[in-house]
Parts: sequence; structure tokens; C-alpha cells
Amino acid sequence: MSEKRLTRRDFLKLARTVFLTASGLLGLGGLMRFLSYPTQPNNPTEFDLGPESDYGLGTRTVLAEIPAILIRDEKGFSAMSLTCTHLGCTVESEPDGFACPCHGSRFDLDGQVKRGPASKALVPLRVEIGPDGNLHLFTK
Repeated sequence: MSEKRLTRRDFLKLARTVFLTASGLLGLGGLMRFLSYPTQPNNPTEFDLGPESDYGLGTRTVLAEIPAILIRDEKGFSAMSLTCTHLGCTVESEPDGFACPCHGSRFDLDGQVKRGPASKALVPLRVEIGPDGNLHLFTK
């Protein structure tokens, strides 16, 4: 009776086939996950921030639930998103600006890029005083 032995060449062929198949399946899984990522989350686009008297002159209020920062200066109210323009992480407030904890981007107090990898400034947001006298922030 003849016994068939697995040669070194056959073993390497089998190992290559298994490795390539596993790599292809992992790549296909990653591609499917990428393609199924929601492009339009169903997040609210308008936020009632309460009466303008809650925000004193010269204040910079971080609104973590949005995420945004509301600024009141002598020109009035303004706001900017705290979502990093690189890959969407939430930046953290620092004394001299903002820092992205994910990839190290830095922004000045006006939201302009000081250091990448982000190449765009933080996005300005619209703030209006509604008929009810409350501030309304719009993210779209």
C-alpha cells in the first residue's frame, strides 16, 4: 500500500492558498463595512440653547452634546463645530485653542489649523435669536 506524503512544496502551496483566502475574506468584510457606513446620520440639526442672557459677554461655552462651542463677544454670538475636519473626532478645548485627541491636529481659538493632519479649519455654525428670545444653533 502506497502512502502519500505531503511535500514541502505542497505544504507551501496550501499555506499560500489559505493565507490568500483569509486575506481576501477580511478585505471583503472591511469593504462591506465601509460601504454600509451611514452617510447621513439622523442627528438633530437645530438646538435651542436657552435665553441669550445665560451667556455673558466674553464667554466661550463648550456644548459637549452637539459638539460645538458658543462664543459671545462684542460683535455678538458665533459658534463653531468641535468636530475635527480630518476624520471626525471631537476636539478638546485647550487654553490656546483646540486639540484632536485622535490624530494630533491642533486648531487656534478661531478654529484655524495650526498643525495637521487636518487641512481645513473647524466649521462655523449659524446662531440666531428666535422669536421666543432663545438662542438657536444650526449645524446644517
